[in-house]
Amino acid sequence: MAKATREAFGEALVSLAEKFPQMVVLDSDLSKSTMTVDFAKKYPQRHFEFGIAESNMIGAAAGLALYGKVPVCTSFACFLIGRLETIRVAVTLNGANVKLVGTHAGLGIGDDGASQMGLEDVAAMRSLPGMTILQPGDALEARQAVEWMLQHRGPVYLRLTRQKLDDVHRPDYKFECGKLDIVWEPEPKAKHFQATVLASGGTVGGAVNAAKELLPKGFAVRVVNAGTLAPFDVDSVEDFAKDSERFVTVEDHNIVGGLGSAACEAAASLGMGKPVVCLGVRETGESGLAAQLYDKHGLSAPHIMEACIRNLS
Repeated sequence: MAKATREAFGEALVSLAEKFPQMVVLDSDLSKSTMTVDFAKKYPQRHFEFGIAESNMIGAAAGLALYGKVPVCTSFACFLIGRLETIRVAVTLNGANVKLVGTHAGLGIGDDGASQMGLEDVAAMRSLPGMTILQPGDALEARQAVEWMLQHRGPVYLRLTRQKLDDVHRPDYKFECGKLDIVWEPEPKAKHFQATVLASGGTVGGAVNAAKELLPKGFAVRVVNAGTLAPFDVDSVEDFAKDSERFVTVEDHNIVGGLGSAACEAAASLGMGKPVVCLGVRETGESGLAAQLYDKHGLSAPHIMEACIRNLS
């Protein structure tokens, strides 16, 4: 059942509150949008509203973490990353156990427009030492990622969607931080793939659709979910390179510094000599329907298909 990962996040906070009694939630005037409102109603003594003062919220979260709490600090992705210096000094410099949650990521927020779109957040967070970055591809993964995040000791950035995402994982899926996981490949498994697609967050479903459409045309494509963007799973990239002609990365984020950059860095470190075709946002955001924006900026299934088979017979 299609559900936004921010919705799954809000549900997980409520269901996990008793298991993690040290968890507290911090908001910056967006609890209805970040989906923390139900937690605030049920656990008002563990919810703190800071208004439109994100730097203050992040600093307070670091202080709470250093005194043993597990603060979940929420806002739109674009507003959190606008306070990068505070995150750098208050959170990562201290190794504070703060969980930063950025919702409304990427073009997929649609008609809210460019000022509300987090399109550079992954690149900025990847530059911070010790920051784990998670971007679930569906609601099931989101719920499990939240539980993992609360157990993990150290700063985490969780990137979530406004738009609803189709389920891409089987019901028996188990989240494993730092691992790429295969969400679709032809059955029986092909011995040779024209491409392995690495997708994350809102783009995973489109990548699966593209692979399915290519199969009857004679092209075998594997789709891999990159639910963890840092640390990045270099070992799996090496394994996938053994039977793939190329990699295609697709992300609802600026083309620089995100999933595509992580894959290219992995390829370079391995010296594997396989091409990496990167699909991402190359311009500023704009207002429009999510599907229209994905198509205009080259993230929809037809663009993924073309990237998988470009220059192939």
